[in-house]
Amino acid sequence: MGIATAAHAASVVEVSITKFTFSPKEITVAPGTKVVWTNHDETPHTVTSKDKALASPGMDTDDKYEHTFDREGDFAYICTVHPFMTGVVHVRKP
Repeated sequence: MGIATAAHAASVVEVSITKFTFSPKEITVAPGTKVVWTNHDETPHTVTSKDKALASPGMDTDDKYEHTFDREGDFAYICTVHPFMTGVVHVRKP
């Protein structure tokens, strides 16, 4: 039910955290792409995957967390403070 975004030409992709959602919730990027999450809520959030490859600290308003995806795969993540908040990064060669 997420929105897929191709970012083959970009080296940086932004994901907003707003109103207790990751937006876009689902993205597709090329290997080597940096994804930057920015918390626009007044409530702390995290970006955390089960394998801890993504493991942000608690982010306050306007805090950022970034991760460069070097290998192909599907990387699901949640906010550990609000586990109903989910997202996924699909990494694919162009």
